[in-house]
Amino acid sequence: MAHIDLGVDETGFPGIRGPLRFRPETGRPLLELVEVLLRGPHPLTAGERELIAAYVSGRNECTYCCSAHSAYAAAQLDEGMPLVDQVRADLDNAPISAKLRALLHIAAAVQVSGREVTPELVATARAEGATDLEIHDTVLIAAAFCMFNRYVDGLGTQPAADPGWYAQASERIVNTGYRQVV
Repeated sequence: MAHIDLGVDETGFPGIRGPLRFRPETGRPLLELVEVLLRGPHPLTAGERELIAAYVSGRNECTYCCSAHSAYAAAQLDEGMPLVDQVRADLDNAPISAKLRALLHIAAAVQVSGREVTPELVATARAEGATDLEIHDTVLIAAAFCMFNRYVDGLGTQPAADPGWYAQASERIVNTGYRQVV
């Protein structure tokens, strides 16, 4: 049970979904941000951006966000969950592009502290073909998910009890996006 009464059945609204419904006036702009960052027009695919969110959430040990965004990434990447699991377990040896690996290293640095993003990390990403937009949005996705992870865990919300819930939710996210979550 969450630390506060969210006014919903938490089994039906796990993780961030309960707090978003508790305070829709803050939930709506948060969902709009996620919609733009993870699904809007972009040189990185939606699956790659979801993978950044899942990677950061895993590093933050946020079970709900990591499980949800891993499922959302897997649903949008040809290699599915095996790739997501490989990236989370061993980034440097996962079968992804050098550009995405460099961007994930930047995301990992942001997860520790924004000050951990060094000119060398940015230069490596640029050398691998990352644009300023991709670097910017990687930093913003990582920073936003640090906030979302702390929001979920700070309120003591629970992840979905049924692991199949995430696969079902991924269909909804892929088909209709984040705006309809609450």
